[in-house]
Amino acid sequence: MIAALRLKNLSVARGGRVLFEGLSSRVAAGEALAVTGPNGSGKTSLLRAVAGLLQPLAGEVVFEGAFEVSEVRRRACHLVGHQDGLKSDRTAYEELLFQARWGGADETAALAAAERLGLTRQLGLETRRLSAGQKRRLALARLIAASRRLWLLDEPLAPLDAGGRTLMGEAMAEHMAAGGLILAAVHDPLPVAARTLELGG
Repeated sequence: MIAALRLKNLSVARGGRVLFEGLSSRVAAGEALAVTGPNGSGKTSLLRAVAGLLQPLAGEVVFEGAFEVSEVRRRACHLVGHQDGLKSDRTAYEELLFQARWGGADETAALAAAERLGLTRQLGLETRRLSAGQKRRLALARLIAASRRLWLLDEPLAPLDAGGRTLMGEAMAEHMAAGGLILAAVHDPLPVAARTLELGG
């Protein structure tokens, strides 16, 4: 169980360039933290450092209330990157079911997530035939189908229309109400109450 995510004096570099250093912040259960800043300021790299995909130069990522960091990252974190990560030759149904099962959910949960995000009619289409907004909805449906405690989201709302943003805002609010945490890299405001952490300001 993650009671909070704490960033302690974190420093991250990419391609030999320091993106940020001495970064400290905290997001508790039931809260959202929106990470803002210009392109190249390190928003995506911060998410990857929290997920364990990038080794910080210095500092520490702490999951309060949990004892084994690797186990938390394996079982309690869900990263949705800027790229949707969909295989173009699979149908939307096949891709969603694969991802849901990988996250520990079943077909019922996958279909419920698709319906929640308005994707039921598109499930028979190959993912390459989906619009950008539909692909993003499919990627986000994994969050609902196999919900984990900490959502790490990279520009989650970018290609969504107004309806999609409303649906995702409702899902985020429910996740937080159930004690979930959200750390999101954004340019646009999140559709839920969130504190802001600015990089490169």
